[in-house]
Amino acid sequence: MDTFAKNWPIALFNRSVLKQQKLREIVSLLGDTDSLVCLDIGSDNGVISYFLRQKGGFWKSADLEEKAVSSIRELVKTDVFQIDGRYTPFKDNEFDRVVIVDFLEHITTDREFVDELFRIMKPGAELIINVPHIKDGLLRRFRLLIGQTDEKHGHVRPGYTVEGIKTLLGNRFTVIFHKTYSKFFSEFIDTLITFAYGVLKDSRGEESKKGVLVTGNDLKKYKTLFRIYSLLYPVVLFFSKLDSLLFFESGYMLILKARINK
Repeated sequence: MDTFAKNWPIALFNRSVLKQQKLREIVSLLGDTDSLVCLDIGSDNGVISYFLRQKGGFWKSADLEEKAVSSIRELVKTDVFQIDGRYTPFKDNEFDRVVIVDFLEHITTDREFVDELFRIMKPGAELIINVPHIKDGLLRRFRLLIGQTDEKHGHVRPGYTVEGIKTLLGNRFTVIFHKTYSKFFSEFIDTLITFAYGVLKDSRGEESKKGVLVTGNDLKKYKTLFRIYSLLYPVVLFFSKLDSLLFFESGYMLILKARINK
């Protein structure tokens, strides 16, 4: 097996502008995790879990469906759990930090899940949430036109606003920081890539509750396609850097940090 195939999640991460930016935003809010007990939820194919565990501390990971859980476990090996969007198998007051990555928009029980978070987090614990930012405009209309609907991505809602998250958290958490990121150019090029890859997977009848989920098996099936994309990555990177011209615009992703009131 060649190096790329063996380390496919890291290789793909190194070719994903959006995933790299997402990790940077999460780490910037996470702080020092040495000696802390931490949980990440919804980390896709496991690469976010992998890098968060490099920050130190004691980590557990969780996601919605077995395919995602298996992918995460393949990379980080231990302490990976499947949850249902309402309950978790964790103890009361277990975690100092909880990171939720593109998860809440996939569950109808987001309010009940906040109750569960309150149960499993320690007094003084901090919560980081990353979700799509509700933002209408040309890009959203283009996505709908090419069939990139919320349902296609496994979303039960298009995302959240800051006020929507604050309402969801209620008086159990206090939001202490929030920002949006990932603007038009990054999202547009990612939309085209996701659409092309989604068409290929749909032709084989493959679906996921988490939308387009890339796994090691996908790499084996579409190895040539991924190698072609690797050659195109410098163009993708250049295109995404044009986001800096849109300093006056809000982004398509929302990230925030909240402290538990307990």
